[in-house]
Amino acid sequence: MKALLMSTSDISGGAARAAYRLHQGLQRASVDSKMLVQFKSSDDATVIAPRSSLSDAIAKLRVAVNALPPKLYSRQPETLFSTQWLPDTVLPAVKRLQPDVVNLHWIAAGFTRIETIAKFKQPVVWSLHDMWAFTGGCHYDDGCDRYRQSCGSCPQLNSQTNWDLSRWTWQRKANAWRNTNLTIVGLSHWLAKCAHSSPLFHDQRIEVIPNGIDTDVYQPLDRQFARSVLKLPQDKRLVLFASMFATSDQRKGFQFLQPALQELSQSGWHDQLELVIMGASRPQQPPDLGFKSHYLGTLSDDLLLALVYSAADVFVLPSTQENLANTVMEAIACGVPCVTFNIGGMPDMIEHQQNGYLAQPYQVEDLARGIAWVLEDETRHQTLRYRAREKTEQEFTLDIQAQRYQSLFAELIEEQRSPPSKI
Repeated sequence: MKALLMSTSDISGGAARAAYRLHQGLQRASVDSKMLVQFKSSDDATVIAPRSSLSDAIAKLRVAVNALPPKLYSRQPETLFSTQWLPDTVLPAVKRLQPDVVNLHWIAAGFTRIETIAKFKQPVVWSLHDMWAFTGGCHYDDGCDRYRQSCGSCPQLNSQTNWDLSRWTWQRKANAWRNTNLTIVGLSHWLAKCAHSSPLFHDQRIEVIPNGIDTDVYQPLDRQFARSVLKLPQDKRLVLFASMFATSDQRKGFQFLQPALQELSQSGWHDQLELVIMGASRPQQPPDLGFKSHYLGTLSDDLLLALVYSAADVFVLPSTQENLANTVMEAIACGVPCVTFNIGGMPDMIEHQQNGYLAQPYQVEDLARGIAWVLEDETRHQTLRYRAREKTEQEFTLDIQAQRYQSLFAELIEEQRSPPSKI
């Protein structure tokens, strides 16, 4: 079986790292897996990307040109908005590689044009890392739900017009994929449900296959050793918050974390806790978080990440919308209880008061209560840690993920080779 995974990048960004982990898992399962990317950061020979400096320069230019349409609006989106309108060179590359199945992942930033997806000759499996595949351009809809009625009057564009950029993009998808047989994989039950509610995918096959993680790399390490290496205090409870652009991305919920921490600081935890922030460097004027804070900047090395998680007592990610957060999966793999809001794909990973705490959405008081609940009883904390690791081993290993994809790929390849006879 020859599988081709397509992703804008191989290891830069959460979705890319998740796709690359699947690529590794498939290879371990003896699948002939390759990745086709627009930007390559690894030295993996099975990852194919533009080879010349000119091709690389063109790829970078594509990102800028592809992002132009939303800039025509008076209020440009604060978050990523992708129209994927540029012609691409994907089809010739796929033809050269001759895979049996194509597995799409995060393909924005000008990598793959909407209309190209309908032109693949192979079975197409689309693993959804966010909502973009069925919206008019946003990657998370911020609760507007307009994708269920073909978008238009887009709040992220501050548009009051039905036939705006979001409607145009949504309609391009509808026209291009009308007679296309896609198999959709939601990484979480929440995202699969959202995809099913979209007219674009309502009649397509939709499966749920969560991401996997290398449990040999992401595993509980000695806490004292981890803190010593990272120069973190040994005598404090450490609260970890991590995401790309950790303190500036509103979707990641820093605006809820800050008051929750301040509330904890004022309720007797001031001398017991310190905060570790990964994904942001210390600003010139750090915000008041109620506790001493350690900024680790952006880290990408898996072994170093496992060390950071192992140093923490609790991981907090108060996102407002989230599919299947890599950071939560990495944390529980390292035996770290997690506190999040009860939204999106969080319940797929966090069992309330079993391996973490699911706070009522957007309630600062319950977020603070959850952090305190995880930390205040040492015996309970050890039980939470054990169940976090156990949950990962039972449901989220690379082998489990690869086996499920391998089975799906084989089924689709066989269906294409031996279509059911008409009676």
